[in-house]
Amino acid sequence: MDHWVNWIPEIGFPIVVTFYLLHRIEGKIDQLIESIHSLPDKMK
Repeated sequence: MDHWVNWIPEIGFPIVVTFYLLHRIEGKIDQLIESIHSLPDKMK
């Protein structure tokens, strides 16, 4: 988390917030993709 704080003055606050949010939802997107791929098997 410390390296995120060091980036704020260099690239700007909005970009850091965007990267943080994308990092947070990456795992949830992976779970969603797995659920979509397993849906046909569950419907049989």
